[in-house]
Amino acid sequence: GRKLVEQASGILIFPRVYKFGFAVGAEYGEGALRVNGKSVDYYSMTSGSFGFQFGADQKQIVILFMNNEVFEQLRKGSGWKAGVDASVTMGRVGDGASIDTRGKGSLGPILAFIIDRRGLMYDLTLEGTKFEKWSK
Repeated sequence: GRKLVEQASGILIFPRVYKFGFAVGAEYGEGALRVNGKSVDYYSMTSGSFGFQFGADQKQIVILFMNNEVFEQLRKGSGWKAGVDASVTMGRVGDGASIDTRGKGSLGPILAFIIDRRGLMYDLTLEGTKFEKWSK
């Protein structure tokens, strides 16, 4: 993990992301974009879902930008959407940690890790999640 962090152009950290669901689900969190150990921008993340779901969940999400070109392109905008504007490779920390490369053979320009899951829901995806830059 430390090697990946050292190689990253930037790290987007969401210390608390909450998800609630009862047929319709919503997820929300606020985080900081860190470059060279300093917070340079702040983001919120939101997503919604429909279908069979019930419960609540809290987690931490760490997103590593491994490609400087992709990182700068996303940073120049006011926000981006996972799976639309950028492809994100997911991994989970703990419980036999692994990275899902979806058969592509490489980790890709953006890596995301879900850490410290507590709750009754399970969803290991950021597909369709919207990230918006805001001022603190």
